[in-house]
Amino acid sequence: MDKMIDHIGIAVRDIEGSKAFYINVLGGTFIDHYISEAPGVESEVAVLHVNGLQTELLAPTSNATSPIARFIKQKGKGVHHIAYRVHNLDEALKELEEQGIRVLDHTRRINKHGRRLIYLNPADTEGTIIEYCDYPE
Repeated sequence: MDKMIDHIGIAVRDIEGSKAFYINVLGGTFIDHYISEAPGVESEVAVLHVNGLQTELLAPTSNATSPIARFIKQKGKGVHHIAYRVHNLDEALKELEEQGIRVLDHTRRINKHGRRLIYLNPADTEGTIIEYCDYPE
């Protein structure tokens, strides 16, 4: 199945300061800003486009439960994940299973924009956090 980069998620501490950098320095266009308090997400998200590539800035809304807070504490700010768009998430998950690649079932969800997503187990991706997603009609 074909895969293409959908977006890059960047862990930040300050959404507004980070937005300013992506807009003023990189020439990005602001698209959306929202808060997701879903369990296991607990993040503020700013979506920007930089020369056609979508970037999501992710800041924790809870230092106790947000995976972004844990990531920043362990690794610092920076690239959190790379999301690959697939034509059909269900079919892509079957392919992963056939290849012995595990996913983190608890991360499966539909976001505000209708994107279905799930994260692959970093133990099977050489430590990189990878999201698979699709946009059903």
